[in-house]
Amino acid sequence: MSSQVKVLPSGHTFSVEAHETILEAALRQNVGLPYGCRDGACGACKGKVVEGEVSQDGYQEKALPESERVQGMTLFCCARPQGDITIEAREVAGAGDIQIKTLPCRVESMVKMHDVAVLKLKLPVSERLQFRAGQYIDILMKDGKKRSFSIANAPHDDAFLELHIRHQPGGSFSEYVFSQMKEREIMRFKGPLGSFFLREDSDKPIIFVASGTGFAPVKGIIEHAIHHGIQRQMVLYWGARTKADLYMAELAASWQAQHANITVIPVLSEALPEDAWQGRTGFVHQGVLDDFDDLSGYQVYACGAPVMVESAHRSFIQERQLPEDEFFSDAFFLSKDMAGGK
Repeated sequence: MSSQVKVLPSGHTFSVEAHETILEAALRQNVGLPYGCRDGACGACKGKVVEGEVSQDGYQEKALPESERVQGMTLFCCARPQGDITIEAREVAGAGDIQIKTLPCRVESMVKMHDVAVLKLKLPVSERLQFRAGQYIDILMKDGKKRSFSIANAPHDDAFLELHIRHQPGGSFSEYVFSQMKEREIMRFKGPLGSFFLREDSDKPIIFVASGTGFAPVKGIIEHAIHHGIQRQMVLYWGARTKADLYMAELAASWQAQHANITVIPVLSEALPEDAWQGRTGFVHQGVLDDFDDLSGYQVYACGAPVMVESAHRSFIQERQLPEDEFFSDAFFLSKDMAGGK
């Protein structure tokens, strides 16, 4: 038996089957609820149950503290309605416009840059994947598990799908990529997924905060903006441990050299003596705090390690007046079935 969900303030309605979570049903019916990990870890799909009741399990306490649960908040990726309900959620314009597909792909090339493998995947000639710059795909493994990776290329440059995969010691998929994967190998994936993409209906200046391979979706977004002549001011803070971890530093520097509206600020947290580093050091989100006293007129896109994303979210909103609905994020959680994922 299905339940009906009404979304406020939009008034959109959709049905949820007994075996589905609210988010699963919304995705199936192209309703643009925001989401990230789909695993109860990131909190991106959080919203309020205004009327009715839901059951929920399998989430992490930090994503939905008890203090928020008692106020009616829930994670739509873990919640199942107990009858008809009304929810309050900020829908993402355009998020449900693109069909999610399951497709085969072939490993066209693999280039290793320090401890990151840059994969380019070729789709069948008869297929094309529509996606928004910054979204991700799930690689579907033979054991039934999935690994999530951000798409690093822009939609206009879609001859291949580009993925940046960091070598995670003990991560079954990344170990496979670095030790066994061969060119021309066939894989399957599902996508596009996620609501981390450029909001093009705004003219606010943008601050990107990326750590490690969090650079991948930001790369796609910036290349999309360049291709479409978007002239909004953009500042990218890219955090890494050492100089070698800035695995596409020359590309990022070229954006700044060629486009007056783009600034790139690399930040190292553990620079080595041989790096001879003269640039910024410390935590990458702290670099933003040092440079900006007031973020009330900005949009922020943060991607990478959960601790960075959480710290940026908290400090930018509480200390720099960033409007909460202008913070967009994609945290690279290693969830219970995604070890070694994006």
